[in-house]
Amino acid sequence: MTYFADKHEPASPGPNPPEALPHRHADVVDTFASFKYRNTCNISSLDLHSPFAPLCTDRKSLLAAMSSGGRIGHDAPYVPRECDMRWFSTEEICEILARFEKVIILGDSMMRHVVGSLNVLIRKDLGYGAVTDWNFSPEERQDCFCNYQFNVKACSVQGIFKTGDVVKNDPESLACPANTIDVIIEQMIRFPIPSEELDRLRALLPAKKPTRPYAFVFGHGLWNDLDLQATLDWLDTLLDVTVNQAPWLGSLSQPVVSHARSRGIPAAATRGERSKQASGFWPCLFLTPNAAGKAKPDEWLVSQGNKALMIFEESVREEVKRKGVEHLGTWNMSIQSNKFDGVHLDLRGNLVKAMMVLNWLNMLEVENF
Repeated sequence: MTYFADKHEPASPGPNPPEALPHRHADVVDTFASFKYRNTCNISSLDLHSPFAPLCTDRKSLLAAMSSGGRIGHDAPYVPRECDMRWFSTEEICEILARFEKVIILGDSMMRHVVGSLNVLIRKDLGYGAVTDWNFSPEERQDCFCNYQFNVKACSVQGIFKTGDVVKNDPESLACPANTIDVIIEQMIRFPIPSEELDRLRALLPAKKPTRPYAFVFGHGLWNDLDLQATLDWLDTLLDVTVNQAPWLGSLSQPVVSHARSRGIPAAATRGERSKQASGFWPCLFLTPNAAGKAKPDEWLVSQGNKALMIFEESVREEVKRKGVEHLGTWNMSIQSNKFDGVHLDLRGNLVKAMMVLNWLNMLEVENF
C-alpha cells in the first residue's frame, strides 16, 4: 500500500499535531528505539523530523514541501513547508523498497551517503549500518562509528554501495525479507562520463521488462564546479544510455531534444525520438547538492559557495522539469546541519535526506507499471 493521507487544506507547521491515523504512529515515536547502538550514538528519529498536519497528498506538493522547509535552530528537527512528509518505520521502508525490482542511484559521494543511510534504516544499526563492518579492523570499528560513518576522509571506501553486498556478507543484519529489495549506487561524478562507468550502468539494466519497476535517483554538480550545462549533459547521457539499453522504460513524460548525438550516443536513443514512443513508467528524481558549511575551503566559496549553490538548485529544478525528471532540493534541509568538511552531512543529516527519497518512492504509482 502507498502511505499517504486524505486531502487537507495546507497549514503551517507548529500548532497542528499529526493526524490521529494508524499510519502516522511511526512519525510520533522514536523509530530508532530498537536499533543497535541507539543509546551510544544518542540519536532519536524525533531529533530529525518534527511531524505536523497535514501530510502532503501528491508528489508535487511533497517535493516542494521537502525542498523548501527549514529548522528552528542549528541541527534542530527538519520541518517541511506547508505539508508534512512521513517518517517511516523500518517495516514500512522494506515494503516501499520491495515495490521496485531495483532502485538505482547515480552520482557522487553525497549520493553514496543516501545509499548508506538507507542501509542504516533497513539494518536497524545506527553504529555501523552504512559501512562494511563485517570485514572491519579494530581501527575501522573505532574510526567509522555512528556519525563518523560518513566521514569521507576516514571511511569512504568502507561505505556500502549496494544491498547485495549486505545480503552476501551479513544477511542476518537485514530487517527486510530475503531477496525483496535491491538498492545500488554507481558513482558517476563528472561529465564527460568515462565509457567504463556507462558500461556498468548498462549492465544493471535488463533488455526485457522485469516484473517490478525500476526507479532512478540522480545527483551531480560539484565535480563539474556547478556548471549547469555540464550537469544537464551528464543527465542527458545517463537518460539516453538507460533507455537505449532498456527500451521497455518508454519515454519520460516531458521529452526534449537531447544533445546525445554530439556525444556518440546512438541516435535511436535520443530523447527527441523517444517522444514518439508510448510513455512508460520511468520514475526519475534529481537531487541537487547540500548547502556549503563553515568548513568549506575558501578557494571554493565563490564557485561552490551558498550563492552559487542556491542559483544552481533553482536552475536545475527548472531544467530537469523540462526533461520529465522530478527534483528534490537539499539546500534548505542542509544549511543548518553539521558537515564534516563543509560539504558532506553527518549521519543525522543523511538520514533525513534518505527519508525524503523514501517519501518520493512511496508516492510513485507503481500500479502503472
